[in-house]
Amino acid sequence: MVLQRTKMLRLSLLILVGMVGLRGAECRRGREMTSWTYESTSCRSHTASLTDFGGVGDGQTSNTNAFHAAVEHLSQFSDDGGSQLYVPPGKWLTGCFNLTNHFTLYLHKDALILGTQDMNEWPLINPLPSYGRGRDKAGGRYCSLISGSNLTDVVITGDNGTIDGQGEMWWKNFETNKLQYTRGYLIELMYSDQVLISNVTLVNSPSWNVHPVYSSNIIVKGVTILAPVTSKNTDGINPDSCSNVKIEDCFIVSGDDCVAIKSGWDQYGIAFGMPTEHIIIRRLTCISPTSAVIALGSEMSGGIRDVRAEDIVAIQSESGVRIKTAIGRGGYVKDIFVKGMNLHTMKWVFWMTGAYGSHADDNWDPNAIPIIEGINYRDVVAENVTMAGQLEGLEKSFFKRICISNVTIEMATLKSKKKLPWNCTYVEGGSNSVTPLPCPELPFQEYGSQSCEYPEDRLPIDDVEIKSCKAMVASTS
Repeated sequence: MVLQRTKMLRLSLLILVGMVGLRGAECRRGREMTSWTYESTSCRSHTASLTDFGGVGDGQTSNTNAFHAAVEHLSQFSDDGGSQLYVPPGKWLTGCFNLTNHFTLYLHKDALILGTQDMNEWPLINPLPSYGRGRDKAGGRYCSLISGSNLTDVVITGDNGTIDGQGEMWWKNFETNKLQYTRGYLIELMYSDQVLISNVTLVNSPSWNVHPVYSSNIIVKGVTILAPVTSKNTDGINPDSCSNVKIEDCFIVSGDDCVAIKSGWDQYGIAFGMPTEHIIIRRLTCISPTSAVIALGSEMSGGIRDVRAEDIVAIQSESGVRIKTAIGRGGYVKDIFVKGMNLHTMKWVFWMTGAYGSHADDNWDPNAIPIIEGINYRDVVAENVTMAGQLEGLEKSFFKRICISNVTIEMATLKSKKKLPWNCTYVEGGSNSVTPLPCPELPFQEYGSQSCEYPEDRLPIDDVEIKSCKAMVASTS
């Protein structure tokens, strides 16, 4: 009897194990392991998929709650090797969501994050303290689609997956003055340190695409940014009161400046007092028929210094390098170094103006006079150019120490032969080997081997290690 019971018990256990095995097989058939390798400043110990939190990639279902739940869950691993949120193939409609510390947002090549058209999912946030108001409108501003504040070690990357702000609604409402508040951006990270944005495609932002502000140690690498050239204020990458920033190997088609370096607006930027400094821009390709390849300002009241740009290509852009400021801005733009620009079809190659006079409000200080000095351009080739340079300083504050060397500009054939290739007022500096011959304010100088200064030292951001990382996640088949 005991032996019979033992045999029956063993048989029952075998049947039970078999049933569990079948269930496990069924689970494995429904859940497949997806693995990938990628380059990043930080590898993560924990990975989850957006589908684990109820994400639905049909392009119609809102995933705002899924993104919120995923980031909240993964935030518990910030002190345990960090975490990664995998966005699988699909169309993931969402409103604004925040990131967390020691966190990577990774997009599969066929992943498409879509900014919702439901404005209720773009809640209002406070204006930036260095601006005193929204950039478009006074009062509040809409949140950015992907954002975060007071974060450390944040990565947005992928296999060239796409983040689409679906900005046409915002552009139309802005142009018809139907928006009560300032448009949000596609990505905005505030008061953050150690940020990497790489290998993603950003399209149709409501306004600026990438806006690091009050942040440091930022790399934007291998990013494609696309917007209709008629869209308003769709700047590409705007470091704002930031330090130690590297922008490289990016392709930008924009309705505004491809890269705009800023540091606050009028009395608010002066009071906040956080400059943008130690910036590297290299291997940038830009198309922007109505704006600049690289703009400095016009919001530069906290100061801009030590900007280094090299190996820049632009096609059909309004200006190569543009410095924008005005009385009331205060602050400074100094120690700007540019070498190796190849420009095709431009209105201006070099443009500086002290008359860019939009103000945050009527309380700007007429005695806040900006200082512009130490501007160095060399090794520039441009063709089909309407005007070589429009350099307009301030009578109360000449733009000083402007150096232009080894520049060849092929002028477009103009109907009016009276138009001069250069127009210079209230500027001081020199030139060497520049065609066509610059204005008298930039007389020939024997620079010798210096040929307009370009720093030889390395900035710390260039020494940040990029690692090869591996990740794996169970995904629904």
